[in-house]
Amino acid sequence: MAEGGVALVTGAGSGIGRESALALAREGWRLVLAGRRREALEATAAAIREGGGEALVVPTDVADAAQVRALFAAIEARFGRLDFLFNNAGIFTPPAPVDEVPLEDWHRAVAVNLHGMFYCARAAFGLMRRQQPQGGRILNNGSISAHAPRPHAAPYTVTKHAITGLTRQIALDGRPFAIACGQIDIGNAATDMTAAMARGVLQADGSVRPEPRMSVESVSRAVVFAASLPLSETILFMTVMATAMPFVGRG
Repeated sequence: MAEGGVALVTGAGSGIGRESALALAREGWRLVLAGRRREALEATAAAIREGGGEALVVPTDVADAAQVRALFAAIEARFGRLDFLFNNAGIFTPPAPVDEVPLEDWHRAVAVNLHGMFYCARAAFGLMRRQQPQGGRILNNGSISAHAPRPHAAPYTVTKHAITGLTRQIALDGRPFAIACGQIDIGNAATDMTAAMARGVLQADGSVRPEPRMSVESVSRAVVFAASLPLSETILFMTVMATAMPFVGRG
């Protein structure tokens, strides 16, 4: 689906979320933009509108269940349905060995990367289940860390592994309702969140080395492709990564 479909992108104010929202708008999707920073969301919306697209801005902290409920109420009031959720919002926490991870970092990572993604997926599933015509698609933003950890990244790694379980569960539970679910695992897209990788990051052998990054536009093209499939077809998991980054053979 594309022409006239309604898509929600979380974390739409910057990075992968912003580029994916712009790419979806170019393909005719009507956009709902969610994230914590209104100013950044309005900048994304302005770019969409300049291109002739439609965008609804709903500032939302996905870690707050009440704000997520308000987000989906706004979607239903404006559009009456949701056809695609790019469940993208997430955070890194500062690197630390497991026993030195501050509990506040652990709780914040779980709140955003796991609870927040579940809240959004849960609400999207409910709307897609009851709307007519029934159905829609959810694409969760996993990570290469959903397969192989980086050193000193327990909160991020654990939450991204959990998203893989969430994806599989929704893919199964969505079948009777024409709700498709998949996951995109991204390796080193060139955004502000990965700037440190270009300078040098800790490797499994204890060395510190820079890592290749990839164009964020390539990620947005993959998101658009997944969104464009008929609901009878899905990409359950796809990995989009910088070719030479240390993933295959990590460790």
